[in-house]
Amino acid sequence: MIVKRITTTFFTVLLFFTFVISQEAEEKKPEYGWKNEGVAGLNFTQNKFDNWTQGGEDSWSWQLDINAKFVNDQEKYNWSNSIKISYGKTKVGDAGARKAADEIKLESVYSYKLGIYVNPYAAVTGLTQFTDGYDYSKDPKVKVSGFMDPGYFTQSAGLGIEPNAHIKTRLGAALKETITSSDTAAIIYADGEDMRVEYGAESVTDINYKFNEILLYTSKLEMFSNLNRIDEIDVTWDNLVSAKLTKYITASLNVKIFYDKDISERRQLKQTLAVGLSYNLF
Repeated sequence: MIVKRITTTFFTVLLFFTFVISQEAEEKKPEYGWKNEGVAGLNFTQNKFDNWTQGGEDSWSWQLDINAKFVNDQEKYNWSNSIKISYGKTKVGDAGARKAADEIKLESVYSYKLGIYVNPYAAVTGLTQFTDGYDYSKDPKVKVSGFMDPGYFTQSAGLGIEPNAHIKTRLGAALKETITSSDTAAIIYADGEDMRVEYGAESVTDINYKFNEILLYTSKLEMFSNLNRIDEIDVTWDNLVSAKLTKYITASLNVKIFYDKDISERRQLKQTLAVGLSYNLF
């Protein structure tokens, strides 16, 4: 039911953008070669209370986000590489500083153009984090994750569809490895193993739509199903709406939904609303 609701919502969004984009599509002469894009953002908030009778605790938080793409588009092939880095901390009251964001994600996709909408591809992705993560509900705190603990790697090959410049999706056979280096992480993420290998099918859909010079929407839906448990689908759906208020100031809303029955029976949700500095790297 959880996966059904997520996918139904996503494809409703997909159909909407397909319709909107089809209304404004026009023939353009392709431009071949490397196209690089990179954006870095830094957000910071702080609260300080002194003799404040209404109550409250001192707090601060910051987060750094870097998103970059390096795409080599040629007449017969397309090689797309991307990197996403997020790291941030928060502190409330007398509690120590804790992680608010921590992610390193790399993706490389090579597509061979057949001259039709459906093209064969091969892809490699990697996902991990920078620093240790803890379960603070335990006393003392318990380490539950770290750099490459877990680390996720996926290799896939199949067919991709790109009906226009804003929407692309791919479906193929996939091999997924989950690597751990501690007993705790092995139990939580890899069924007690140092490395868990899964064979299955992967689907990835990207939406990148610029409403105007100010407002941008990006979405990435990733689904993986193990062949041994075809009815259980791992889902990661990352959505970002960003508004460029000035040349260097951006407001953004990020909503990320994650579901993996091996880790939790319930879906996981993370939402971040931020205003901060933004700078184009390329």
